Amino acid sequence: MPIQVDIIAQDRHVWSGEADMVVIPGSQGDMGVLPNHAPLLTTLKPGFLRVRKGGEELVFTVVGGVVEVRPDRVIVLADAAEHVEEIDVARAQAAKERAERILAEAPRDSEAYLAALAALRRANLRLEAVRRYRREKPISTPGQGQ
Repeated sequence: MPIQVDIIAQDRHVWSGEADMVVIPGSQGDMGVLPNHAPLLTTLKPGFLRVRKGGEELVFTVVGGVVEVRPDRVIVLADAAEHVEEIDVARAQAAKERAERILAEAPRDSEAYLAALAALRRANLRLEAVRRYRREKPISTPGQGQ
């Protein structure tokens, strides 16, 4: 008996479907959810949410938000979420470079610095998701010797 999964970001419904297992990046660490799991409400940390069905795995990046687990359903309400295959690598790389420039110039206690730090973390998460999970040719990251 599968579990229903709904992944919803602030701006759109990202994905819905059935799964055999969901691995969630919870605030206290990654946790696996199987059908008939005890009810649970937890916050998300930035990371990879993995949905497994049969021999396949779908991977999504999630940033912030909450997850409600019921015995028959997992509802993910994320601040931002996207399937790894949707990530625009050039856009993520440009966001990373832009954030790094701001971090180098902005005072550490400014709002601009904190916003750039959050943007850098999200860009790095997206680039890491592509490198680790995308099925096509991986991106090159400095220091990896590819």
